[in-house]
Amino acid sequence: MFNKVDYVMVTVSDMGRSVEFYRDKLGVPLKFESPDWTEFQTGETTLALHGGGKPQPPSGDFGPKAGTCSIGFNVPNLDQTFEELKAKGVRFVMPPKLQEAEGIKLAVCIDPDGLAVSFAESTRK
Repeated sequence: MFNKVDYVMVTVSDMGRSVEFYRDKLGVPLKFESPDWTEFQTGETTLALHGGGKPQPPSGDFGPKAGTCSIGFNVPNLDQTFEELKAKGVRFVMPPKLQEAEGIKLAVCIDPDGLAVSFAESTRK
């Protein structure tokens, strides 16, 4: 019945700030932009931003919370991606770290509203 995720929707508190983060800092291709709804093309899946979210106070806790999700991208060279994004002012909460059990090297940053965005490089050749 269902065989793929068509889109992922992230509620944001400031559309312009979030568009700038995903488009200009992360380099995700913009598909459509409006004050309340913006879409980015990420292969077969659309990353959609929905405006009108209420800002949350920073908690400093970036661990997994029930009822939430995060976004993940696979990259061919995590160290290079990490350095390039850091140079653009992207805030990482976890630098590249080997996750042996998963067969990846992983780094995690946060978007302007505190959503975790991870980048993974496969260590299995």
